[in-house]
Amino acid sequence: MLFTTKFLSEVFKEYKGAVKDGIEIEEVTTDSRKQSHKSLFIPLVGDSFDGHDFLKGAFDNGAVAALWEKGRKLPDFLPAGFPIFYVDDTLDGLQRLAREYRKQVNPTVIGITGSNGKTTTKDLIGTVTASYYRTHRTKGNLNNHIGVPLTILSMAQETEVLVLEMGMSGFGEIELLSQIAEPDYAVITNIGESHIEYLGSREGIAQAKSEITAGLKPEGKLFIDGDEPLLAPLKERKTVIGCGFHQDNEITAADIRMLSDKTTFLYNGHTAYELNMLGEHNVKNALFAISIAEHLAIPVDKIKTSLSNLELTGMRFEFVRGRNQSTIINDAYNASPTSMKASIHVVRQLTGYKRKILVLGDIFELGKQAPDLHRDVADSINEEIDVLFTVGSNASEISTAKQNEVPVVRHFASLDELTTALIPYLEKGTLVLLKASRGMKLEAMLKDIAIAE
Repeated sequence: MLFTTKFLSEVFKEYKGAVKDGIEIEEVTTDSRKQSHKSLFIPLVGDSFDGHDFLKGAFDNGAVAALWEKGRKLPDFLPAGFPIFYVDDTLDGLQRLAREYRKQVNPTVIGITGSNGKTTTKDLIGTVTASYYRTHRTKGNLNNHIGVPLTILSMAQETEVLVLEMGMSGFGEIELLSQIAEPDYAVITNIGESHIEYLGSREGIAQAKSEITAGLKPEGKLFIDGDEPLLAPLKERKTVIGCGFHQDNEITAADIRMLSDKTTFLYNGHTAYELNMLGEHNVKNALFAISIAEHLAIPVDKIKTSLSNLELTGMRFEFVRGRNQSTIINDAYNASPTSMKASIHVVRQLTGYKRKILVLGDIFELGKQAPDLHRDVADSINEEIDVLFTVGSNASEISTAKQNEVPVVRHFASLDELTTALIPYLEKGTLVLLKASRGMKLEAMLKDIAIAE
């Protein structure tokens, strides 16, 4: 049970039905099509839909109470005792309920934002904290103004640590999420170019990410990418901890070594850690997890075990068996220029492969800077890459820039054409990286180039 209708009546003062009976609510849903059990239905309103029109479906699928916008007529089918809680706006009601439920459960809250690495850092922190505390964390991509409240409202009453990923596309969004969550610890993983179309510049992105301090508790700690100059102004706050590779950071990583399937490093010059992921950028993400774990008094042995046995959200540098004993890295969940360059850098460093192939697609939401930023990606590709295939309107900038520097370079109009051209290259000793923005759906290639497990 999450709460009862009695708790809801304390949050929402206008209601009708058998509210005082203390009907138990076991889940909160905004999807009337979803089968639920003793759920509270919150009918959201969008540009092309109105959840109020689907109360019957929610009722048939297990809803036992609902929020309802004032002034709207209730449907006739509702039983007289069905609890209805009236609000001016159902989205605001969802967010208000999440805020109040978080206060009731009162877990230690960790909020995570940044241009890249949010989900990986969430997985790192969530895995480490779960080794010692009852932990609830963001699932999938529920990281916006609807997803964060729903994540909060899906945590069990017994939750001790709540790990929340916070995404945004414009100013004010992280501020809202931070005020709902009121983090005890906050993380800004880095500043890249994601959403630069809407925020204008990397300086604008840094400003938007810094909004996570809006709800940070007065004594709360803020962990930042200490190597990022745009975040330097935050260091004026007493509770800011810089994590990175420069030695002037409070938390550092050194002696980084990448093996075939893991990365080792030295934490703060004294403790050796092994991470079952590849890449220096992931080491920095691990620094956030380790330092927060230290603040939460999690034993070192549990931190080490967690990092060496980490399970990540899918399609993030995921090794897949390819045709003819080739190796595919499925990193197709999303991309920015920064994350694409980081992935290419890792591929270049990997040893033991006869041929390395990059399959790169468009990076979205770059606005007018898209051509320049795609050409920027090309700078990270050198003679260690044997084949470069690109697809998409802007990714052609990458292949054009490398036309005379990589042995095989081709741009394709469609994913099907690219897949057909790629298949002959798949053999033992071949490594293929798939990387693009989510909308390019590069993972669709896997049905033709990977071996079903």
